[in-house]
Amino acid sequence: MSSTRIKASLKKGVVTVKALAKHDMLSYQEAERAKKEANFITYVVAKVNGNIVYEVSTSQFLSKNPYMKFSFNADAVGAKSGDELEFSWVDLKGNTQVDKEKIK
Repeated sequence: MSSTRIKASLKKGVVTVKALAKHDMLSYQEAERAKKEANFITYVVAKVNGNIVYEVSTSQFLSKNPYMKFSFNADAVGAKSGDELEFSWVDLKGNTQVDKEKIK
């Protein structure tokens, strides 16, 4: 498993997060063609100080190595520069990837 590249920056009370997850994202159709087992990210969650700031269920229709960008109100979760953002995902086979990045 390889890591997810994350950038999190705080500006004017809003934290903007950019994340690039390394994953093949094999849909059922692609897997059948390649004679492999389908496997794609099904769930993504990001947390700061134990608070969920981003949560999404995904499907086979995301591209390979999906890129996600989202923002959240820093004051609402008490986030500040130096705090750690935890970004994790789970795929269809149950593999989990957890990565952390400090908010700049």
